[in-house]
Amino acid sequence: MIVVGELLNASRKAVGAAIEASDGGYILQVAQDQLEAGADYIDVNAGTFIDKEREYVEWMVRLIQDNTGAVCSLDSPDPEVLNQALKVHKGTAMINSISLEKERYDAILPIIAGTDLKVIALCMSDEGMPVTKEDRLIIADKLINGLCRNNVKLENIFIDPLVQPIATDQSYGAEFLNAIEGIMSGYPGVHTICGLSNISHGLPNRKLLNMSFAIMAIAKGLDGLIVNPVDKQMMASLIASETLAGRDEYCEKYLDAYRAGRFEF
Repeated sequence: MIVVGELLNASRKAVGAAIEASDGGYILQVAQDQLEAGADYIDVNAGTFIDKEREYVEWMVRLIQDNTGAVCSLDSPDPEVLNQALKVHKGTAMINSISLEKERYDAILPIIAGTDLKVIALCMSDEGMPVTKEDRLIIADKLINGLCRNNVKLENIFIDPLVQPIATDQSYGAEFLNAIEGIMSGYPGVHTICGLSNISHGLPNRKLLNMSFAIMAIAKGLDGLIVNPVDKQMMASLIASETLAGRDEYCEKYLDAYRAGRFEF
């Protein structure tokens, strides 16, 4: 499972305040906590600061990499922000994200074309959010083929079929899960990824729903998550699910996590 740590997002009150105050100690602690909990990438988002987003993202990337060596997921739809961050980023970053929306696609594609950058590709077009499995597969196909034609390696593409609230429509969970299965079986080598929290929007005990949905998605082939890695119950569920899905030879990852005390139930 490829884990993108989601906590360094300026929309979170404490993170936004730390960014504005240039509180490097707090930012580093959040980054380090996520790395130690198992994050592969640290998402960096300063999108609430429209006028200073480029400056703040560059500062965060420098700070995090100089002190932890973490690889960053650069979370912005603004090509100027991404280009500036890439100038200072060491190693192969992840771009979060491109979509089939023409303006966004045309802006982000030149940044990733012909590079080894990882890219999250949202199943969204100018027609709006997809509803069915078929809607998602049509958009995913166009994204995958378009990116590959522009020399983006299949293994660097992370398709996000977009999670929608189950409270709004009871079919949304199943349609998403079936889309994951269709993408992973139809495009060997590509990755799938998502953020979980939308599935439980408007419902009580959201953590239970999010965790259950993650387990179901892994069973369908999901191999990436944008998640809070400091949540030990969630991370334990992900590790156990991958083991049960046959993606953990000799149960080594499960046993390593157990010995490291990363399980909490």
